[in-house]
Amino acid sequence: MKNKEEQFKSIVDQNKYRIERICSYYAPTKEEQKDMYQEILINVWKSLDNFRGDAAVSTWIYRIAVNTSLSYTGKAYKNMKLNVSVETENLSSVVDEEQLSEKLKEEENLNRLQAELNQLSIIDKMLISLLLEGLSMREIADVVGLTEPNTRVKLHRVKETLRNKLKSEENVR
Repeated sequence: MKNKEEQFKSIVDQNKYRIERICSYYAPTKEEQKDMYQEILINVWKSLDNFRGDAAVSTWIYRIAVNTSLSYTGKAYKNMKLNVSVETENLSSVVDEEQLSEKLKEEENLNRLQAELNQLSIIDKMLISLLLEGLSMREIADVVGLTEPNTRVKLHRVKETLRNKLKSEENVR
């Protein structure tokens, strides 16, 4: 069995980019992202002795990262912004591939999507951020603490709402 330091280093090495992406969703500036990243590492270290292995290490890391991000934003979590870019790997899981390829390449349309994302409730923002990470419904449910069917329904509704708002805004133009 590895000692705690080796185990911690291994977990951080395997999940570094995952943690950085979560930080980029919830913190607007590079400096805040670095601070949030450090806060997440502190919480991983503190929680390491209590990790029972009931979930995958990656799911456990997501849970710590998302909860830390929400705590880090403090009372401002209701106004917390979700930051995405066209380069976000799984953006097509939120909007139609057609919308992504034809419309979101324009910065104005990405800004519209981002504005709509930031109108979402905190739980919906959390669900979308985990979907953007490419997690399965089971993994998202484990991180958020909902049942898998409830998670699937909530995500379907959020995605439908986003699609409809983006389409209706386009029709106004």
